[in-house]
Amino acid sequence: MSRVCSIRGSRVTTGRKIHRSGLAKKKGGIGRHVTKTVKRTIQPNLRVKRIWVPELNRFVKVKLTARALKTVAKNGAYVTLKKAGLV
Repeated sequence: MSRVCSIRGSRVTTGRKIHRSGLAKKKGGIGRHVTKTVKRTIQPNLRVKRIWVPELNRFVKVKLTARALKTVAKNGAYVTLKKAGLV
């Protein structure tokens, strides 16, 4: 199953994590130095939810992010799902 939000289209993105070594100047060292960067993946905050749609009088099972859930709460289930093409 793909890790994609069905409403917003948020998906896994790639990025980099910076590795630093050394002791901070504030703690008596000579400062922190960047030694290398490492690839990493950033996962969307996905949930699988059953959303009640009163206009259809049934539940719709949707995989969405936490942000998309806030959008559903704000704009209403039917409007949001219709705009996403899920109903």
